Amino acid sequence: MTINCKGTLVDLTKPKVMGILNVTPDSFFDGGKYKNERDILVQAEKMLSEGATFIDVGAYSSRPGAKHISEEEELQRMLPVVELLIKSFPEIIISVDSFRSRIVEESINAGAAIINDISGGKMDAQMFETVAKLQVPYIMMHMQGTPQNMQQNPQYENVVTEVVSFFAEQLFKLRQLKVNDVIIDVGFGFGKTLNQNYELLKRLSMFKRLNAPILTGVSRKSMLYKLLGITPQEALSATTVANTIALLNGTHILRVHDVKEAVEAVKIVEQL
Repeated sequence: MTINCKGTLVDLTKPKVMGILNVTPDSFFDGGKYKNERDILVQAEKMLSEGATFIDVGAYSSRPGAKHISEEEELQRMLPVVELLIKSFPEIIISVDSFRSRIVEESINAGAAIINDISGGKMDAQMFETVAKLQVPYIMMHMQGTPQNMQQNPQYENVVTEVVSFFAEQLFKLRQLKVNDVIIDVGFGFGKTLNQNYELLKRLSMFKRLNAPILTGVSRKSMLYKLLGITPQEALSATTVANTIALLNGTHILRVHDVKEAVEAVKIVEQL
């Protein structure tokens, strides 16, 4: 199982780690941490040296209830960071975390390699055509609602079957457009209750039937810290436990704030 990132084939048979780099002032865990070039480069270098295969750059905070920002503002945050990282680390594989087709197109043209869309193509009618035109790997996440309202009252008859059928439908559309490299992300914390998140984690292996690599992003999320009555800052051990469960259930990519610990989890599970 491989994905083509700017001509480099990345083998996902052994799980890989994606480091999160949020250049937003209000993300739930690291908002406002990486404001200047030096801080951004130090963090990117740290994650790459610890074993991250991908760096996921986000310029729009998608935490529950986050402030909506304009396309222009998102672009002004995103593009200089993509350009800075490409210049400083020519071999870097950047994933662009955006649901807007214009942002991802300009970022890919600036040197990014992967699109990471929290809306799974639902918030921009041009997204799938843009992915098909660019022919880059596409991470498609499931979200009920929008970041502004998704956690108000998530409703499902059966969360696992509904998320599976969402992916089946969207994958069909993408394959009609000749998009080859699609990665699926069940969207932990995006329009799901605490119990629904754990149901998805428990049954993650069911998503293998879709024949697409699986990305899991549970790093320091509320499904962990609310359950344990702790803060996101205290949720590193819980993140490692959840990542390990996800790996045992067939995850191919872990999207994390803490690369070193995720790489260690991968090594231990691989040793089994």
